[in-house]
Amino acid sequence: MKKLLIASTALVATAGMASADITITGTANAGIYSGLDSKAASNGTIAAPTGAVLTAATTAATTAAATESDALAALRTARTNYSHATTGSTDALATALATAQAAYDVAFAASAAADIARDGKAAVAMTPTGDGIYSNAGVAFAMSGATDNGISFSASVDVMAGNKVDQGDFEYDGDDDGAMDLGAVTMSGTFGTLTFDNGGIENLYSDGLTNADVSYATTVGAVSLTIAHDTAAATASANSVSAGYSASGMDFTLTASQATGGTSNSLAVSYALNDTVTLTGETDQAAGAESVQTIGASTTLNGVSVSVSSANNSTWDVDLGYTAGGFALTYGVDETDGWTATATSALGGGATFAAGVDSNDSMYAGVSFAF
Repeated sequence: MKKLLIASTALVATAGMASADITITGTANAGIYSGLDSKAASNGTIAAPTGAVLTAATTAATTAAATESDALAALRTARTNYSHATTGSTDALATALATAQAAYDVAFAASAAADIARDGKAAVAMTPTGDGIYSNAGVAFAMSGATDNGISFSASVDVMAGNKVDQGDFEYDGDDDGAMDLGAVTMSGTFGTLTFDNGGIENLYSDGLTNADVSYATTVGAVSLTIAHDTAAATASANSVSAGYSASGMDFTLTASQATGGTSNSLAVSYALNDTVTLTGETDQAAGAESVQTIGASTTLNGVSVSVSSANNSTWDVDLGYTAGGFALTYGVDETDGWTATATSALGGGATFAAGVDSNDSMYAGVSFAF
């Protein structure tokens, strides 16, 4: 700790001489967890297929996705039949439901494996954890300044130690390495914004594709434009782009990326019907897959929020929320009857309590602190 404080003091002094700003912040988290998904070691990177192998992998992924869709439809039917079971038929329908569930689990796993083979991504196993505790602490250094000709620049460095959970995804991320990590280095001016972050910039179309190393963002008239590039030219998703446009209460967003098997693209639109209701629509065409159209609506009134969406691939989501002061509750459910429920409460002084449970018997509860 003494070494860290000495380094911090030196950085602040240097910042003063350079007429730049350095901000030091700290965080800490502690709590309990049970049954969270745990990221196991990668099973290895699969070489991205090409030529005839790519064609076969794309066909296999499409077929597997169709099989998964059919299995999901059969599972829904079995659930409906079981929920309306009468005396004398319960056992048979329960058996049918279990069989449909097992068939869907197999189809889902096969579809996921086919997608991995098609995209040339690493397969990462997920296994549920037992009971445990998590605790971690970190320090972040954010640095910013400007050149004489008006170019702003920024950079960040942080260090984290301890074990941690991903509350948003109900995942146990394991132990941090405790090493210094470099964040993005940016330069901004009338020309736009350049960002450098080796492997740290998410693909603009999907975070499931390869991360980029450099991006450029600018505004052309009323259109905001961002381009990201992965300097590893052999990567199938080396380049991605995002464009946005707003007019008369409507927001349009177009994203696209190179991908194994072609180009993936998505066009999304949202319309603020009034101060409380927003309508959304999206068409998504992943390379080598059928396009998916989604419509949705959301509203917020007196601290209560409701968001619903439905797609033509038989998927849907319903999310409910309630906020009052520093307290918030959320509940979400989807077409698989999988649900999550979370609660957060501001405790004051930079402390926040958070807890969550889901339909997989996963849970976490703990406190975070900001310094």
